[in-house]
Amino acid sequence: MRGYFGIGVERLSKPMNAGNLFRSAQAFGAGFLFTVAGSYQQREAHSDTSQSTHQIPFYEFDDVASMLLPEGCQLVGIELMEGAVDLPTFKHPARAAYVLGPERGSLSPEMAARCDHLIKIPTAFCINVATAGAIVMYDRVVSLGRFGQRATFSRNAGEPPTPHVQGTQIFRNKK
Repeated sequence: MRGYFGIGVERLSKPMNAGNLFRSAQAFGAGFLFTVAGSYQQREAHSDTSQSTHQIPFYEFDDVASMLLPEGCQLVGIELMEGAVDLPTFKHPARAAYVLGPERGSLSPEMAARCDHLIKIPTAFCINVATAGAIVMYDRVVSLGRFGQRATFSRNAGEPPTPHVQGTQIFRNKK
């Protein structure tokens, strides 16, 4: 996959959620992590068992104005708000930094104004920060990765369906 991405949180208040987000980000291949207007203490984030902030670059910015991104990197805000693009229709930039709002709030107006794109996960209500970040990172990997088309069925091609008898599956020996 070409390009890179980073992911961060604005006004972080729960280190466990950030730890989970950052651990997932490392697993998905993030190039950097960041916080804006919120501190992250690794020792308080027991969910980050990979100690991601010690493995990949981690930046803490005091406020939106002090936030620096690599040249050509597009900032993508993830927020359930009117006017945001639904994630399934969003074309991820090759060079992106994704930012999520705090657990009990939204991206600040300053952050939303700084974003090149605003996207939303089409859910009925807001979901956990770490979960939302993982969904967006998965979507990025799937849409920008070099995967083949999805199968239209889940068993091996040419294999007949397994018969069922009154709700009980009959198992066959494979030779």
